[in-house]
Amino acid sequence: MRPLSALPTPSVASVSAFLPYPPPAAVAAKSFTPSPGPGPGPAAATAPQIRWAHASGAGPAMSSSASSAEGKDGGEFTEVVIVRHGETSWNASRIIQGHLDAELNDIGRQQAVAVAHRLSKEAKPVAIYSSDLKRAAETAQTIARICNLPNVVFDPALRERHIGDLQGMKLQDAATERPEAYKAFVSHKRNQQIPGGGESLDQLSERCVSCLYKIVEKHKGERIILVSHGGTIRELYRHASPTKPLHGKIHNTSVSVILVSDTTGRCIVKAVGDISHLQETGVLDNAFGGDKNSA
Repeated sequence: MRPLSALPTPSVASVSAFLPYPPPAAVAAKSFTPSPGPGPGPAAATAPQIRWAHASGAGPAMSSSASSAEGKDGGEFTEVVIVRHGETSWNASRIIQGHLDAELNDIGRQQAVAVAHRLSKEAKPVAIYSSDLKRAAETAQTIARICNLPNVVFDPALRERHIGDLQGMKLQDAATERPEAYKAFVSHKRNQQIPGGGESLDQLSERCVSCLYKIVEKHKGERIILVSHGGTIRELYRHASPTKPLHGKIHNTSVSVILVSDTTGRCIVKAVGDISHLQETGVLDNAFGGDKNSA
């Protein structure tokens, strides 16, 4: 019997207030080449800890349209709905994925369907963008199909952080087998790159924030969906709300919402990490990724 724990209440900010994270200067989007790697890893050896949504849990209210949200800017906002990909066997086994291309497992596919049905009942988005890694791509394609969107636009700038020499390793083995890379991975220095071609947090932030504004520029005043990864999503929220750190976890297929001013580019965090749609599938509380060491 797998232990259960109660779901934390999602963090929600009012439309006119900031919630969690420091905005790096936006730079030109960079192109990344997929790193070759093994397929999905083995099933977790220990019993996973499942976290379930409350049966009566309701997600944070979402505006019916992006233009209905007004803050101090007094203009229109683009509503960006950000979804983390569904669970993979590597998440369950606590394997560091980074740019390696693990697929969704059965639970992850169920989570993708659940979040897709949730989004299909809300205001229809005009477009859906996704990381081109399989776990995000399949999640996005499921959402597009159920929400009756014509296609998914794939952008490598929405990928997870590249973790260099640690990619494909279990977290518990990284400190002893790749000590230098592990030290860089857990470093608090945002300019610290990881040996083996890994990115620094600043580099990750620059590419994903630049991508966010590039997409918003195409869809001013509208509602769009981005499907990405735990580390990337945390950096987007760090940019959106620089004064408050994010202490919670961005679980698989959690829904977060950022409003971006069409006139000033100012961001407002409306909701963070909502998983009220996962009442039946639940989420692995001890799965790797989605926290400060996400990958």
